[in-house]
This record gives sequence, structure tokens and C-alpha cells, in this order.
Amino acid sequence: MEEKTIFLEIFQPFAQYRNPFTFYYAQTFPLPPKSTIIGMLQNATNRYYDEDFLELKISIHGGFETIFWNYQQLIKGDIKIENLDGLMMLINQGRPLYGKGFKSQRSPIFQQELFNGHISIFIKGNDIIIDQILGSLKVPRKILFLGRSEDIVFIKEIKLVETDEIRRETAKRNIWLLRPTYLKLRNLPIKNMKYPVYSIPLKTLFKNNGVSITNKCELSENTERESEFETVIHTRQGHIVHLKSEIAVENYIVGDRVFKIPIESGWL
Repeated sequence: MEEKTIFLEIFQPFAQYRNPFTFYYAQTFPLPPKSTIIGMLQNATNRYYDEDFLELKISIHGGFETIFWNYQQLIKGDIKIENLDGLMMLINQGRPLYGKGFKSQRSPIFQQELFNGHISIFIKGNDIIIDQILGSLKVPRKILFLGRSEDIVFIKEIKLVETDEIRRETAKRNIWLLRPTYLKLRNLPIKNMKYPVYSIPLKTLFKNNGVSITNKCELSENTERESEFETVIHTRQGHIVHLKSEIAVENYIVGDRVFKIPIESGWL
């Protein structure tokens, strides 16, 4: 089975990639984690919960112009549709979600949000899935979003990466990264530990009685959520990463831009 790579460049006006390890406020990851991108691709291809997508390799580059704080009132708990006084209503915690009088509880919270994102994503995998992703993104059949359903994305460029656009080299003392990116910490012989560190989700599985679901209709209160995380550093714009030992690097040449991806640590 042949392996192919897609280059995807998107613009995202607003985003919030929730860090699940923050509680007193909703922190966002600086770039979308792999699991979020996989979810967008599954949605675009109508292959929801397809575990074959988890085998894709993802490399993320770019960033947002600024971060701002948003004060929101979020609803806790599950929302159901129930018959209340002869009317079908949205119910949460035994109370109607909307209407006069008593309503379900809202919890005020500060939430970080990202503004004006310019993100480049490399997607590598077997040719069957890659071809389907390419076709679905070139002619989208629905509005695409990355993260929350309101965080829509605009595709600026999408293309297959040709073999002559990839050049390998060996970085001996350092690697100069022109754009912010995630690098896996466990595979990186880094010398200067002066970077923000995050534990980002790589994949998320939804299971009923230990069996992965294949359709949204199978979601229930008893559905268990299993996530796998990876510890990464987030590099800054134009940062030089100093190394303890040499590493292999792939240079992806897209037009007049060069994206450096360490082979062992740059792919999630």
C-alpha cells in the first residue's frame, strides 16, 4: 500500500482547543491537537469514529495572531429531550434549558480563545484514506470546523506533496524552525528546555461495553471515553532548538516556503 502526504493550509478566525487538564478556567492549546484534526477529517469524509484515521501521521505548523479572554456561562451535565407539561423541551438537571422561571444551572467561567489562525497541516497515511480526504476537502460537502462546531475553517490551499518536494538532511547541533509547531518530547534530544510543555490528545475512542462505537446514534450516558495523550513542546516563531545529538529532518518545500519536520519527533 502506497503512502502519500497532503499539505493543507487553513485560516481560522476563532478557535478554542480545550485543555482538559485546566479547571478554574478553560485554557486553550496553542495549536490544534492531533485528535481534533482527526475529528475534522472524519467529519469531512463522513467516516465518523473510523479508527483507520487514527493511524494517520500529522504535523502541525503556524499559529494565531492573538489570545483573548471570553467570559461565558456554560451548562454542566447532559442535555436531554423530555416531555414537560405536554411540551417536548430540552432538559438539563431536571430543569428546562430555556424559558421563564427556573432554568438549568449555568456555571460562569473564563475561557481563552484564539484569534486569526494561519495553520499549515501535513497529513501522511495510506493512499486510500489520503485520496478520500483530498477529494472531500477539495470539494467540501459541508461547513468544516476545527474544535468547537462554531470554529469554522477556510481552506486556502490543499495539495498532494510530490516526492521531489521532500528533502532529507541531518541536523547535528540545532534545528531552526521558522514556524511554531509541536515536537514530541520523548523523541527529541533537546538541550535547552525553555519551551512550554503540553500533554495533548492524540486519539479519542468512544466505547460501549468495551466495543468502539461506529455511529453517533450509539452514544449514550454509559458510553466510555478513552483518550491517549502525548507530551510535546510548543516552539515559537523562528526558534532555534539546540540538540544534544544529531537527528534526521525532512524539509517539505511548498512554493517558496520550507517546513522542517524532525522525523522522530515532528509527526504526531
